[in-house]
Amino acid sequence: MTHHATGPVVLSEAVADALAEGRPVVALESTIISHGFPRPRNLEVARTFEQTLVNEGVTPATIAVIDGVPHVGLDDAQVERIAQDESVIKVSSRDLGPAMVARATGATTVAATALLAHRAGLRVFSTGGLGGVHRGASQSYDESADLTMVARMPITVISAGAKSILDIPATLERLETLGVTVVGYRTKHYPGFYLSDSGYEIDWQVDSAEEIAGIMAANDALGLENAVLVANPLPVDKQLDPELHDRVLAEGLAESEQRGIHGKEATPFLLAWMVEHTQGRSLEVNIDIAVNNIRLGGEIARAWVGRSA
Repeated sequence: MTHHATGPVVLSEAVADALAEGRPVVALESTIISHGFPRPRNLEVARTFEQTLVNEGVTPATIAVIDGVPHVGLDDAQVERIAQDESVIKVSSRDLGPAMVARATGATTVAATALLAHRAGLRVFSTGGLGGVHRGASQSYDESADLTMVARMPITVISAGAKSILDIPATLERLETLGVTVVGYRTKHYPGFYLSDSGYEIDWQVDSAEEIAGIMAANDALGLENAVLVANPLPVDKQLDPELHDRVLAEGLAESEQRGIHGKEATPFLLAWMVEHTQGRSLEVNIDIAVNNIRLGGEIARAWVGRSA
C-alpha cells in the first residue's frame, strides 16, 4: 500500500487520492474498535463501519497510531491489528508525542482523532458518543479532553450526544463556554447516547446535510476555529429501553462509588457494567448508534464536497 506523508501524519493512498480529487472522506476513530467492543466482534464491527461509507461512495479514514506513526486511513491488516492486538493502547491528543517517540501502537480517542483528521485536511468525523464532564467533576475536575479539542478544531463531529454515564447538563454548559457550535439533526432535544433524548434542549435544529455544510461554510467565512457538533439521536424505536437504562446506570454508579472507581477508569467500568447488566443490549444499541452517525457523516461529507464542486 502506498502512503502519503503530510508532516508526521501518513495518509493511505485511498484517502490521499480522495482528498486530491475532491471526493468525500469521513474520519473514524479507533478506540471504538480496540476498547469499545469485545473481540472478535470488534473486527467485524470495524469492517461494517468502513463498508457503510464505501456503500455510499465515501472514503473511510480510520485513524490510529501504528508503530509510532499516525495513520489517517488504514489497510485491512492494520484494522485487524488494532482489533486483535491486546497490547494496543488508548491514545488521546496529549499522548501522541510520547506514543510517536516510543513507537507505540495506539487506538485514537475522539480528541486524538479530531486532531489528526484536521492535520490531514479532513472536515467530517463520525463517532459514537462524545466524552464530556464526569459526574462529580466539581470535586474531581474530571473532564474529557474531547471538549477542549473540539473547541479548537474546525471539524464537524457527528455523535449521538455525550455518553449518558456523564453529567449531560454540565457538558452542554462547557460546550457553550468553549464556543462550540452544537446543532441537533432533526431534533431540538440533545440525545443521551443510548437514549434518543437526554431531557435537555439545544438551541439549533438542522434538517439536512446541506444545512450542516452551510453552517461549516459560514463558520469558515467568519474564521471560526471551533468544531460543529452534530447531535444525531437514534430513532426512538432503536434506543435502549429508558427504564432499563436508568435502573442499570444508577446501579453502576452506586457500584463504582462503592469500589472507589474514579477518573479515566470510570467510563470503561460503567460501559462494561451497562453491557453486562442489559444482557448485551447496550452493545447492540452502541453499534446502531455508530452506524447511524457514520451514515449521516457520509451525507455531510458529500454535501460539503458538493458545495465546492
